[in-house]
Amino acid sequence: MAAYERVLVEIARGIGTVTLNRPEKLNALDRELCDELREALALLTNSDAVRVIVITGAGRAFCAGADLGVLEEEGPALVAAGKDVALALRAAPQPVLAVVNGPAAGGGANLALACDYRIASDQASIGQVFHKLGLVPDWGGSFFLPRLVGPSKALELVWSARMVPAAEALALGLFDQVVRHADLAAAARSLAERWAAQPRAAVRRAKEALYRSEASSLASMLDLEITQQNELFATPEARERIAEASPAKRSR
Repeated sequence: MAAYERVLVEIARGIGTVTLNRPEKLNALDRELCDELREALALLTNSDAVRVIVITGAGRAFCAGADLGVLEEEGPALVAAGKDVALALRAAPQPVLAVVNGPAAGGGANLALACDYRIASDQASIGQVFHKLGLVPDWGGSFFLPRLVGPSKALELVWSARMVPAAEALALGLFDQVVRHADLAAAARSLAERWAAQPRAAVRRAKEALYRSEASSLASMLDLEITQQNELFATPEARERIAEASPAKRSR
């Protein structure tokens, strides 16, 4: 395990876990945490040993957003860090799983939304609380939120600045799965292990294609699918799996 002051990093069985580690501050974002988070993501995304990335928080919160004690001084740096982190998560070749163990507010909410999938405790909540400070969403919230819930609901969530409980967040699509708090770690590990067991090349190409489709035409995506599939047909893993699945193989 690699340990920084504000972030813990662990790699085990193909899963790289980043834990925000300021539990006494509800894992609130300051300059040091943001710097360490960027370093941790660079480490994991460039590691051949990592097939899935997990992001979670220590203690009873996922991330409370900006540390109000440093926001006046460090605000611009924290906002800039959000751009780096959101782009790193979407560019990561691996699946990125947010394990939302408690409140995710402000930039912390959008850190979760920047991940590919969110599994949450039934005690978790998520909120665009920026208006409470006279601010607007950052860390990608203006991009991710309307794509998940639609523009009108996104505006309601921003304007109300409310924390959304787990059940409502699931219904809205802010969370993809909600489990009992006591089951969260095991459920997240099972999901991450299932993804890690899939063919690396296929998993990475699928993520690339699905996100590229957001700004692409049907014709361009069909062309990309042909290119990707022909590349994968040539890989040893695909050839082996196709042979194993063939009727002739199964009838032996």
